[in-house]
Amino acid sequence: MITQDEQSVKILFRFYSEVLDEETVETMWATIVDKSKGLYKLENIPFYAPLVASDDIVFAEFDDQEQMLTYRKTIENSGNSTIQIVLMDLSKDINQIRDLFKELGCVSEKVNEGYFVMEIPSTIDYKNIKEKLDELESQEIIAYAEPCLAEGHWL
Repeated sequence: MITQDEQSVKILFRFYSEVLDEETVETMWATIVDKSKGLYKLENIPFYAPLVASDDIVFAEFDDQEQMLTYRKTIENSGNSTIQIVLMDLSKDINQIRDLFKELGCVSEKVNEGYFVMEIPSTIDYKNIKEKLDELESQEIIAYAEPCLAEGHWL
């Protein structure tokens, strides 16, 4: 699918989701880098897709069975990381938790009242964020996964 401005396309990702515990399909917007080579730059924070983050350059090609551009592999990692967060204590406000991380420099996308994904930009030190994640998890407020932890964020 190509938008009216012809600069962005939707790419299909098919994978097994650990979060959902099932085979899953997700689509993400991407900017065309080099259409003839099948190169695209991801614009979204992935909700479930593992091993990719926004601003990654990926190779995708039209798949006859899927009838759309389909992810094949990551060509260049952006250095951004993706964290999946599940709210365990439903008495807490998910937006307040998102705001805690926003103050630390992380943007997030809320999927629903119990789940959001967060991006850690390549320029941000992961140490303080990881400490906050661990603190909230030890208090049984959240559970989290690191499906795409960039090398620059390894501790």
